[in-house]
Amino acid sequence: MKNASPVIAIDGPSASGKGTVASRVAEALGFHYLESGALYRLVALVSSRAGMGLEENELAKVASGLDVTFTGDQVLLAGEDVAEALRSEAMGNRASDIASLPDVRSALLERQRGFRQPPGLVADGRDMGTVVFPDAALKVFLTASVGVRAERRYKQLNDKGIRANLASLSRDLAARDERDANRAVAPLAPAPDALVLDSSDQPVNQVIAQVVHWAREKLESKPDR
Repeated sequence: MKNASPVIAIDGPSASGKGTVASRVAEALGFHYLESGALYRLVALVSSRAGMGLEENELAKVASGLDVTFTGDQVLLAGEDVAEALRSEAMGNRASDIASLPDVRSALLERQRGFRQPPGLVADGRDMGTVVFPDAALKVFLTASVGVRAERRYKQLNDKGIRANLASLSRDLAARDERDANRAVAPLAPAPDALVLDSSDQPVNQVIAQVVHWAREKLESKPDR
């Protein structure tokens, strides 16, 4: 992929802030943005609505046939904006289970790579730098403590008027980390050449500025081909 558009890959655990950071970095660079987790949540939503279990073959068919369009803050599933529905804890937990299935990951791989278009792409997820875009110009692994991530998620839910329990959120995030880190296919882990950034004690604007700085350094130092 010598002539491919550059990619900035931002991976990390749930509620690490990678979505906010990635979207703002994309805006600063004028790049396209891919929230890869939304694709798994879409499979979770469609299959849940259909009353499906976790049968791998059936879920892979759902993944292959998704009729989805991303437009700004909207996620249009066959024309219906399901962005809010995708954010529920139930969909997040189901998506984590679904993401461990190799056939589902395979079905979504080329769809994710299809977002790579000029002038470039910022992609967030759990395996963007290790599997989906191994030649990314910059790979960042964004993390934070479970306690900090649970507090962030708690505030997000409260701001939306959704009741939540902080202790329960902490347990759910820890369990999701365990599943994601220990799954057989594309486990959650920093790429060997990733820059690890702990956002526990940093304001989001500082984190964004740091990633934009790294990205511009990488892009400016990239040799002409």
